[in-house]
Amino acid sequence: MDLDILVTVFDSSLRLSIPLLAACLAGLWSERSGVVDIGLEGKMLVAAFAAAAASYAFGSAWIGLFAGIGASIVFALIHGFASISQRGNQIVSGVAINMLAAGLTAIVGNAWYGQGGRTPPLEGAQRFGDVIFGHSALVYLVLLAVPITWFVLARTRFGLRLRAVGENPAAVDTAGISVTGLRYSAVVIGGVLCGLAGAYLSVGQSAGFLPNMTAGKGFIALAALIFAKWRAWPALGACFLFGLLDAVAIRLQGIALPGIGEVPVQAIQALPYLMTVILLAGVIGTAIPPRASGVPYVKER
Repeated sequence: MDLDILVTVFDSSLRLSIPLLAACLAGLWSERSGVVDIGLEGKMLVAAFAAAAASYAFGSAWIGLFAGIGASIVFALIHGFASISQRGNQIVSGVAINMLAAGLTAIVGNAWYGQGGRTPPLEGAQRFGDVIFGHSALVYLVLLAVPITWFVLARTRFGLRLRAVGENPAAVDTAGISVTGLRYSAVVIGGVLCGLAGAYLSVGQSAGFLPNMTAGKGFIALAALIFAKWRAWPALGACFLFGLLDAVAIRLQGIALPGIGEVPVQAIQALPYLMTVILLAGVIGTAIPPRASGVPYVKER
């Protein structure tokens, strides 16, 4: 294969893996504390809309980024309130977050802009431009989050306590440490990372918001999290792999394969999702989540 094609595919893979990586790290923080987060998709979506709307209104991509993070944190706190404070079913809460985000962004977007839920195109300072090697600042922020996540969870007191909450919250509570506080902290950190993912989609990678523009990326990020077995560095590799599959699928569109001919676009677009199922079903082996993951903690009296 030509070197230029390899470089192009690598570059595309990196771009496409960034929102997956940010959402995957968000899920890692949340699930390491014992809170299952099916709502990654919804938080990314609402962040993408808020980032695009704020960037368009104020003419600044950075304001859009903070707006996207803020919107994602609000939805993260809703999930936290339902699953931590009210001890509700975390799966149901996450699904509700996804449904609320999909409906709310479409309705509000159409009411504000009258373009079928889309925001007006973003231009100039309303978008993140390329900074180094053809990538925007958000790419490097998300990549930097990988070693930070690893270091905090593996080498700091806060990280060790948070991991302990995901394994044995009763022991942490007995030590006089707030289980609720640690889980809320993890959920908020996850909200920040989902905000980065959503803002990247609408203000970095694209030039505005489109309804349902996340297109299942939150669920692929969950698959990558399981594939990485809830570890930061393997999450980087897993997300890049899924980004590579997406880049190859885009590259194959319109190309006739020997002995097969031109493959339908729909089949090519389904390739990353098909490979997600194959990898989870037959490659990763046994993936054991934190023992207290998905289990609401009831304080012993």
